[in-house]
Amino acid sequence: MCVFVCTSQNASYLNREDPDLPVCFEQTVLVWIPLGFLWFCAPRHLVSLCRRTQVGTKHLSWRYIFKQLVVCLLFLTAIAALAVTLGEDYGPNTVSPGKNPGVFYANPVLYAVTWVNITGFKLIYLELKIRKMTFMTSFLDPSAVVSGRSEAEGRISRLGHSLPLLVFPRSVGAVFLSRITFSWFSSMVVKGFKRPLVQGDMWELNDTDGTADINQRFQYFMQSELGAARVRFQNKLKKKRDKSRDKAQEEAFQNGLGKGVSQDVLMMKKKKDKKKEEKDHPNSWLITTIYKAFKGILFESAFFKLLQDLLAFVSPQLLKLMVSFTQDPSRFAWEGYLYAVLLLLVAILQSLVLQQYFQRCFVLGMKVRTAITAAVYKKALVVSNDTRKESTVGEIVNLMSADAQRFNDVTNFIHLLWSCPLQIGLSIVFLWFELGPSVLAGLAVMVLLGPINGLLATKARTIQVKNMKFKDKRLKIMNEILNGIKILKLYAWEPSFQAQVEGIREDELNVMRKFAYLTSVSTFIFSCAPALVSLATFAVFVGVSPNNLLTAEKAFTSIALFNILRFPLAMLPMLIAAIVQTTVSRKRLEKFLGGEDLESDIVIFYMCMYNSAISICDGSFAWEREANVSLDIKPGRLVAVVGAVGSGKSSLMSALLGEMYSTKGFINIQGSLAFVPQQAWIQNATLRDNILFGSSHEERRLQGVIQACALGPDLELLPGSDLTEIGEKGINLSGGQKQRVSLARAAYSQADIYLLDDPLSAVDSHVGKHLFDEVIGPNGLLKDKTRILVTHGVSFLPYVDEIIVLVDGVVSEVGSYNSLRASRGAFSEFLDTYAKEQSNQTHSELFKFPTKYVFIMFSLLVFSGLFSSVRLRKKSSLKKSDNVSDIKKGQRLIENETMETGKVKFSVYLQYLRAMGWGYTVMVFLVYFTQNVAFIGQNLWLSDWTNDAVDYYNMTYPNWKRDTRVGVFGVLGVAQGVFVFIGTLLLANASVDASRILHSRLLNNILRVPMIFFDTTPIGRVVNRFAKDIFTVDEAIPQSFRSWLLCLLGVVGTLFVICLATPFFTIIIIPLAVVYYFVQRFYVATSRQLRRLDSVSRSPIYSHFSETVSGLSVIRAYGHQDRFLKHNETTTDENLKSLYPWIVSNRWLAIRLEFLGNLVVFFAALFAVISRKTLDSGLVGLSISYALNVTQTLNWLVRMTSELETNIVAVERVSEYAELENEAKWVTDTRPPEKWPEKGRLQFDNYKVRYRPGLDLVLHGITCDIDSTEKIGIVGRTGAGKSSLTNCLFRIIEASEGRILIDNVDISTIGLHDLRSRLTIIPQDPVLFSGTLRMNLDPFDKFSDEDIWRVLELSHLKDYVAGLQEGLQHEVAEGGENLSVGQRQLLCLARALLRKSRILILDEATAAVDLETDDLIQNTIREEFSHCTVLTIAHRLHSIMDSSRVMVLDAGKIVEFDSPSNLLQQQGHFYAMATDAGITREETTVL
Repeated sequence: MCVFVCTSQNASYLNREDPDLPVCFEQTVLVWIPLGFLWFCAPRHLVSLCRRTQVGTKHLSWRYIFKQLVVCLLFLTAIAALAVTLGEDYGPNTVSPGKNPGVFYANPVLYAVTWVNITGFKLIYLELKIRKMTFMTSFLDPSAVVSGRSEAEGRISRLGHSLPLLVFPRSVGAVFLSRITFSWFSSMVVKGFKRPLVQGDMWELNDTDGTADINQRFQYFMQSELGAARVRFQNKLKKKRDKSRDKAQEEAFQNGLGKGVSQDVLMMKKKKDKKKEEKDHPNSWLITTIYKAFKGILFESAFFKLLQDLLAFVSPQLLKLMVSFTQDPSRFAWEGYLYAVLLLLVAILQSLVLQQYFQRCFVLGMKVRTAITAAVYKKALVVSNDTRKESTVGEIVNLMSADAQRFNDVTNFIHLLWSCPLQIGLSIVFLWFELGPSVLAGLAVMVLLGPINGLLATKARTIQVKNMKFKDKRLKIMNEILNGIKILKLYAWEPSFQAQVEGIREDELNVMRKFAYLTSVSTFIFSCAPALVSLATFAVFVGVSPNNLLTAEKAFTSIALFNILRFPLAMLPMLIAAIVQTTVSRKRLEKFLGGEDLESDIVIFYMCMYNSAISICDGSFAWEREANVSLDIKPGRLVAVVGAVGSGKSSLMSALLGEMYSTKGFINIQGSLAFVPQQAWIQNATLRDNILFGSSHEERRLQGVIQACALGPDLELLPGSDLTEIGEKGINLSGGQKQRVSLARAAYSQADIYLLDDPLSAVDSHVGKHLFDEVIGPNGLLKDKTRILVTHGVSFLPYVDEIIVLVDGVVSEVGSYNSLRASRGAFSEFLDTYAKEQSNQTHSELFKFPTKYVFIMFSLLVFSGLFSSVRLRKKSSLKKSDNVSDIKKGQRLIENETMETGKVKFSVYLQYLRAMGWGYTVMVFLVYFTQNVAFIGQNLWLSDWTNDAVDYYNMTYPNWKRDTRVGVFGVLGVAQGVFVFIGTLLLANASVDASRILHSRLLNNILRVPMIFFDTTPIGRVVNRFAKDIFTVDEAIPQSFRSWLLCLLGVVGTLFVICLATPFFTIIIIPLAVVYYFVQRFYVATSRQLRRLDSVSRSPIYSHFSETVSGLSVIRAYGHQDRFLKHNETTTDENLKSLYPWIVSNRWLAIRLEFLGNLVVFFAALFAVISRKTLDSGLVGLSISYALNVTQTLNWLVRMTSELETNIVAVERVSEYAELENEAKWVTDTRPPEKWPEKGRLQFDNYKVRYRPGLDLVLHGITCDIDSTEKIGIVGRTGAGKSSLTNCLFRIIEASEGRILIDNVDISTIGLHDLRSRLTIIPQDPVLFSGTLRMNLDPFDKFSDEDIWRVLELSHLKDYVAGLQEGLQHEVAEGGENLSVGQRQLLCLARALLRKSRILILDEATAAVDLETDDLIQNTIREEFSHCTVLTIAHRLHSIMDSSRVMVLDAGKIVEFDSPSNLLQQQGHFYAMATDAGITREETTVL
């Protein structure tokens, strides 16, 4: 073509000092290739222009005009060039007969058409837009045509949608250059450098990158893959069963056994198979789901990775050319400069491609994590009870945090699975070209290392499984400790639970240490690998033939290739270890996500049934034991369900909600459901949001519900009224208030059917009566609805339409109150025994007090602490403030998580190093430094070795010299491995010590912080410290620290070697270091803050999840799963908003640092060319091969600096909670006598208390004297200070004035444990911990089994426990879920009996049990605690009518304190309450 187009040019243009390109080449290749590229891209560009809808209105900006002007000038230049050529060939003054070549005509024409094309595109685009807009605006608004183009254009721009190209909408409009260099992100980096970034600075996500979109895509593929896996699993099980059956029959017949025995054998086999089956689950479907959901981005990143791998092998070839150039002084200098420039260009191209690959990989990893987190959350909403029992809340949170994160980490580097073998293969091919068959020796070494790596990986896997088990176990117990922290404090049980956690932690650390040792062996092998491979290769090369001399060209090209080889060899074991860990996570996730869902067809919702609201036809339901029920309930009826504790009342509710297994029969329900559980579930949201529960806000309806549920007076005393924030689990509400909010939620929902699981048990009797009258009863708010009420309140039964009596999970009687009384069955006997008050009064008298007393009661509620949240408010005044900002301030209970800003303090690093131990720290540094010295020494030795090729040119190479060279090279190589091994071992021990100390400090302090901290801090936030932050301290920080140290020493070593080879280079170091420092500081400020934002925005995900799991039955009953899914997506998106920019910030930095590194390569090569006359080729080779390595190392150094800084934030966060202010000491020097208190006398002396300094007093100068063995009842309206009084006795809150004396000992002078362990409380909410029954009764193992059986007998649990298979070793589920509330309460009674203290406090202890159990508890207390001082806080006034004296509290003061009979005579506060509860003076005399 060149010959055809141009006249032939024979002269050589390159073989001279000042080279030039032939005119032919200049006029064809250099012109046609760029123009061809432009024309090739033109159609696509035009299409994108026409599609684009977000057009700026400033089309005639100065930049646009300037561009158009330049294009016009270029067009004129092309026309002029054509005119000149024509003039030369055909002009009047043409002298030469020869014509110009055709290319001089073709090129100007091409240029002219191209420039017209560029101008035309823009004009066409403008015209299209204007026409489109004129048409559309006239179509939408004819008057708009007149208003001109710009307005129309503005409208159109708002109609379109932007095409998502990258992660942020911000990147969509970025130009090509900005996109490949990530310059579009600079604005955020600058903002982050100027001031710490906050969540509000984060950019919005594209729809495609939001959780909803990711989850939808993932779920779509998951359904099909999981379905296929389930089919495979069933087939596998079937084959197994058939196989085992055949085998069993065969064995039976072989042994000559009869048919009967073979059946027994079959049964035994079946049992074994069943056990195996239970462990099995559908597997091997998660990876394919992830692949299918994200294959687009996976293939894109694979393409970039392939390109980068191929480019990596160009540099060693250029190095080879450079070394051969320095060896030959006769070659022209421009060759050297060309190689230097080529090295720079290849490196830049490689950097750009690599960063595009990384960007896609990290976004992929993040999407995978998001998909898994969302899938786990979605599954938790529909999971069956069996699957839920297998995983505790702690374990499921772990699936969301640790396991999803593992998938994220592995996905980031998943392409290395094929890239590493490819790099190894290409390296070997190029090495073969250099060193011939000798490379096989190196290959043999690598192959030998393979099985060792496999062995280590298998061992690592088993260790990792153990580690995850201990982590789960520790998190599970931590979750329980934090949930039941108040009980631990009241019982002084913290040391026992601390010991349990530390025991598990010690096991976890031992496993971690084993894993670290294994990693050290692995690291040793792979540090030695490159050295051993190069040693074997060079030794065989020089040993095979005396003619084989190691030249600088061969040695340093090989070294550059070995350096490329070093990365895949180092990464493969790490990747395999990560994949091993992820395999464990995969199995855990597959087990949970593949578990059974709740059967959706148990409950059938028909809107038009015959005439039943609820009908159960021959239903048989089971948790573990079956319950048989048949029911038919007509619409609009009020049905009561009664029965003893454990008779299956709550199970019936669960069956109606579809929460139980249906073994036969079905349930029909007509209409929507609302559910009020026995233990109220309250969200961490405002009071209004808790009541509305996703429904639209209608003020009139809301106020009606609030008044009916007796919440009006409560709201009046709240700083933010119904906008007051409620803490996690309703922490700042009393039990009664929680229950009323729960009932209000149901009442507001306007459902058709109401399932009320004993909502009246947690409220005072007068409030219960009000709720029945106003909400539940025949004249209540819900009078036209179908209501099923589980109740222990006998007084309500005459007013219900129908009563269902349950006995042992079976319906024994159904009928109206009168018919059941008349039948003289079990129900009638039950009433005669436990409702004596019924016989003393007619039912009408019982309910004679309509709302008169209710209003009297509420008029008494002018006191300082209606809500126990008074203690948590920021305001000191209780009066409603006129100032709106004060209200807003006061209503916040849970403060946003504090977040450190700016640079991590150096003291945090010192703290970690101190925890590691200074000895270890210094030794680690010295060992790694020595390893680096050995590495540099080995390469300098190699450089010197290559000079032998010059010294012994055309001479025989002596054997001693060869052996010395090989020997020293080998020793230095192995020394590196040994030093790395020792360093890693030392670091492993040091980091395990640091982990132990930091966790121990955190746990120690968290157990000692005052109760107020837990009231104002969501549990998710504290769990996050023990989960994510401790995980970082355990695993991420040691890894980051080691990588950072090695990178730092690597960079210093590289710069030292380059300066040694080319001293000129020192001039460049200073400006490069300055630029490097500024880029790094810029980046770290932003990255660190983004990392902190990520940590802080992650806590709400876990908090919301824990909350959801605990309220699952309520969420399912109301059918609000989608709303909660949506909320989870929003919370996750908030987290992604800070995670996406963090990923981009890494790319932004990497591209800039790699450019700096590329400059290091360029200047090393440039100075080598400049001073080639004074340099030997060995040093040039060494200098450039080191420089080629520095790009990656520099990048890693900043990455590691930043990662270390962001990871060290975990130490900062752990320290924050390890330094919280503690409550008083557990044990002080002043210790009470051994048998204190012997009498149990209590004296309050002008006792005043407030929850926090600056808040109002909760108790106003309580003064009273309680004698030994007195039985005191404490009553008062909700929030009168009853619970505060008990809190003060246990010093949960400290006195602000006055004192309490117990047997003349001032309780403020002794240690908290001395005090708390000598008092006993039976709390309002029975809290149990997972573990054995024995541990729940006696965590310190102080008592014998006989003692424990005795107290179980007294608390009426002996028969139940004796009937359990494991007896005292029976495992209690998390939160005691496998026991009924009544049984839990009886266990709390057993605890109290075991402690045998002289003072007993009953905090509304029988609120959740039926009358029968209540009676049992009261009798036991009367008999067993007759010698004790007993303080009873009562809801049911009947339980305190036999007290010695009754203390009536109101507004934190004692208003009445006398015997019950005297108080009734006085007709004061107590009389009003007693009358309200239907108690008369006659009754008290009987009592």
